[in-house]
Amino acid sequence: MSVLQIHHLAKRFDTVLAVDDLTFSVSSGEIFGFLGGNGAGKTTTLRMVLDIIRPTSGTIKVLGAAPDRRATSAIGFLPEERGLYSGMSAIDTIVYFGRLKGLREPLARSRGMELLERFDLADRAKSQIGDMSKGMAQKVQLATALINEPELLMLDEPFSGLDPVNQGLLENEILRAARRGAAVIFSTHVMQHAERLCDRLLLLRRGRKRFEGTITEARAHLPATLIAITRTDLSALPGVMSAVAASAEGVEGEEWREWSLTLAPGTDPGAVLEHCSSQGIALRRWDHRQASLHDVFVQLVGPEEVKP
Repeated sequence: MSVLQIHHLAKRFDTVLAVDDLTFSVSSGEIFGFLGGNGAGKTTTLRMVLDIIRPTSGTIKVLGAAPDRRATSAIGFLPEERGLYSGMSAIDTIVYFGRLKGLREPLARSRGMELLERFDLADRAKSQIGDMSKGMAQKVQLATALINEPELLMLDEPFSGLDPVNQGLLENEILRAARRGAAVIFSTHVMQHAERLCDRLLLLRRGRKRFEGTITEARAHLPATLIAITRTDLSALPGVMSAVAASAEGVEGEEWREWSLTLAPGTDPGAVLEHCSSQGIALRRWDHRQASLHDVFVQLVGPEEVKP
């Protein structure tokens, strides 16, 4: 079931078209990466889903209905700009957000303590947010997004500022929410997280969709590369678009050379290897290098938009 449906969405601020004819959907149990550089329109789109700002044109449906900021019981949201009340305790903060989302106080408190336990913060439940480290406060904010066990979980640049340990915790929570059946959408311009987590993804550039599909489909936009060490000239192999030869380091004999082969789109690397075998071509090395999501992003969105 499609939890979030967006059709021909556009948002204009004066002369700036921040979101341009955007269409996509996210289903239950799916992890959807919303990828783009700074200013690509990611946050603006999420704010329209939350009914914080209204579209210039197009439609949005959350669980089959138009967005309504008063109907928050099915949505969890982690904003890019973190903001909690510094004078409130961790557990009271989580309970407060749970109450805003329609939970009764005992259930909100029970779930809040479960989340703090899971985040290794149970001993800091009564600590004020202002007395916590940045990482601890970020985990409390994550708990406020999860307290209502949302059907749609939206995370805006959620990995920003997190250390590797807490990045791993957040990845686990994203996977846990999807296994529970939530539709998860998170925006980022760091490709490694999307590559590890996403079932599907969308690449956005200056408000306009450049690609939507699986990571495998995204990689298919760039040719595969093969690295081989052999005595044979491989430039004429079927499916090879270009070939560059160099001396093979660490291999005795001048006749052995290392070849870097760029395959034509749609060429199966296994078929090229099978051809070498059938022709009796001796190989001392054979490596297939897939394009990374970072490479695809640079190709489709532009190098100035990507963060390593």
